Amino acid sequence: QVQVVESGGGLVQAGGSLRLSCAASGRTWKINGMGWFRQAPGKEREFVAAITWSSGFPKYADSVKGRFTISRDSTKNIMYLQMNSLKPEDTAVYYCADYEGNRNSFTYAAAGEYESWGQGTQVTVSS
Repeated sequence: QVQVVESGGGLVQAGGSLRLSCAASGRTWKINGMGWFRQAPGKEREFVAAITWSSGFPKYADSVKGRFTISRDSTKNIMYLQMNSLKPEDTAVYYCADYEGNRNSFTYAAAGEYESWGQGTQVTVSS
């Protein structure tokens, strides 16, 4: 089984930046992709960004395109989310998760296709 742990959340003013990290351990050879999701109070969990593990191909939600950048270091089993130009509506608990299915079947945005999830890290953007 793969375990994932998020870090890097915090409080930042609107327009500021944060970088989240997600460290994977355990059976990491099973990872074919990883993703970030977020959940704001009273809202459904939503897709933020994902990346294929071998090629590093990224995918973003429209709401974060041009502001967030996802990357990974597959040798260290760490995924990052660089968040710039943060807005109050980005406030949420951010979760990372890993995808272990067929590489050709990875849809990126479906939470149900991910295997292991972290406990989340809080990101709060003040106006």
